[in-house]
Amino acid sequence: MINFSSKLPQTQNSIFSEMTALAIKHDAVNLSQGFPDYDIDPQLIKLVNKQMLKGNNQYAAMPGLLSLRETISKKVETLHHSYYSAETEITITAGGTQAIYTAIATIIKPNDEAIVFAPAYDCYAPTIKAFGGLVKAFEMAPPFYDIDWDMVKRLVTVNTKLIIINSPQNPCGRIFTEEDMKQLIIITKNTDILIISDEVYEHIIFDNQKHLSIAQYPELKERAFITASFGKLFHCTGWKVGYCLAPEFLMKEFRKIHQFMVFSVNTPIQYAFDDYLKSKESFEELTAFFQDKRDFFRKLLKQTKFTLLRCQGSYFQNVSYENISDEKGVDIAMRLVKNHKVACIPNSSFYLNNTDFKTLRFCFAKKEETLEKAANYLLNVTSI
Repeated sequence: MINFSSKLPQTQNSIFSEMTALAIKHDAVNLSQGFPDYDIDPQLIKLVNKQMLKGNNQYAAMPGLLSLRETISKKVETLHHSYYSAETEITITAGGTQAIYTAIATIIKPNDEAIVFAPAYDCYAPTIKAFGGLVKAFEMAPPFYDIDWDMVKRLVTVNTKLIIINSPQNPCGRIFTEEDMKQLIIITKNTDILIISDEVYEHIIFDNQKHLSIAQYPELKERAFITASFGKLFHCTGWKVGYCLAPEFLMKEFRKIHQFMVFSVNTPIQYAFDDYLKSKESFEELTAFFQDKRDFFRKLLKQTKFTLLRCQGSYFQNVSYENISDEKGVDIAMRLVKNHKVACIPNSSFYLNNTDFKTLRFCFAKKEETLEKAANYLLNVTSI
């Protein structure tokens, strides 16, 4: 008998995998996992195929294609008036999650503490724990998911090495404000605390509001890893390509880990993204595209017994089911997929201690007919 001790003994398969499997089993509309069900731009597929036919099919440079990193550098400078060196401060990754994982691996050592804002994307806490770190969560509550920065300050100790932020936030759709950034500057000033800023939804922000990137704040930029995703940007989540930005001294350490995880990322897709990014329309139209979807889905959901919560960004709509049931989030989510043919995610799954505010998350990055079908099913959900 082999004696083996798990690094993550309490961790099971992610709720995303579980709900998607149930959606398939029960032939349900899958609004759980965050991926589109519509086609990506055919031009982008042609660009990938063109690079494959040209023979760009072998290993790319470990940090990524230099011309793509240069294009990203120009994009960030144009949007946020902040310069990152393509040579030393940008690395192409195998998706946003790998960028986050590698950044955490770069920072966290045993007994280090990391602060996260819950409800949080579910890769943060397990990765911190896998490297021996301690997760300290500030729990945000619906309907507005406000942050009490005085309470956050109380979480900071001499062992705090990392704060992770996510704006727009998955799953709750909250965006960071100028005041949030000001408070983050105050908390981290004269400390060795580093920041990971998960900005994969930076171009999906609504109601004429602006995305505030860590890159815009010199006091934060000097201590931060910024992670981003081409999958979210170009509707191709299955291609798993993203990138990370960081000051040179941090990126040097990031690449030490990155080279032994994936070494390099899909070569023809990097070439294609470089070509495609040359057109600003590839990302400038995203806000209007997704706002139309959000507004369309919200209009449909208003006809149901669910209560709509605010959605400032991302492609997730949160609802409260307090007027429908006293069930736990996981239980009603299971009932919805089995009895009403709609898969969603219970937001309790995004809290470290499964705190349950009786809210659910639906993904609206879908075709209109998909959203209409789901909404028609949800009309049948009544109080129990």
